[in-house]
Amino acid sequence: MSTKAAGQEFIKGLWDENPVFRQLLGLCPTLAVTGAVINGLAMGLATTFVLIFSSLVVSSIKKLIPSQVRIASYIVIIATFVTVADRFLAAFFPPISKSLGPYIPLIVVNCIILGRQEAYSSKNTVGRSLMDALGMSAGFVLALLILSAIREILGAGTFFGYQVMGAWFEPWIIMILPPGAFITLGILLALALQIERRTKSRK
Repeated sequence: MSTKAAGQEFIKGLWDENPVFRQLLGLCPTLAVTGAVINGLAMGLATTFVLIFSSLVVSSIKKLIPSQVRIASYIVIIATFVTVADRFLAAFFPPISKSLGPYIPLIVVNCIILGRQEAYSSKNTVGRSLMDALGMSAGFVLALLILSAIREILGAGTFFGYQVMGAWFEPWIIMILPPGAFITLGILLALALQIERRTKSRK
C-alpha cells in the first residue's frame, strides 16, 4: 500500500467518515462518559486498543472464518481484547475504571468496532485494516475529547480536573448531566453539517 493510500485510509476517519460526527456510531459511550475529559480520553483509548487489535486479527484470519459464523467469531475476538482493556484499567487505574462502570465491557457491542470488522477488516489487507482502524480510532477519540472538554469546562469550570475558569464563573450544572450531553452533541452535529454544506458549495 502506497504512502498516499495509507494516508487517505487514515484521514477519512478524522472527518469524512468520522464515526461520531458523520456516521453517528458509538453514541452510547459518547453521551454517557464525556462529563469529564479524563473519562472521555480513557474510553477513547480503550476503544482504540480494541479496534486496532481486533482489526489486525480479523484481517489476518478472515479466510479461515466460515461466513456462517463470522459475526460470532468477530464478537469473540473483540470480547478478548475488551477483557484485556477492562482488566488493565481495573488493575492500574481503579478510579477511572469505576467511573466508566459498565461502558468498558460494553465496547464488545460497540457498533463502531463490529461494523469496521464486517465492513472493512474482513475484506481488506492487514495494512489497510490497520490504517482504517487508526483513522477511525483517532476520529472517535477526537470526538470524545471535544465533547468532554466542552462539557467539563462549562459544567465544572475545570479541564482534566484543573480549574481553568475564574471565581466569577458559575458552572452550568446541566452540562455534566445527561441533558448536557445531548445538547452539546446536537450543537456539534449541526456545526459538522454546516461545515459539510459549505465545503460542498465551494466545490
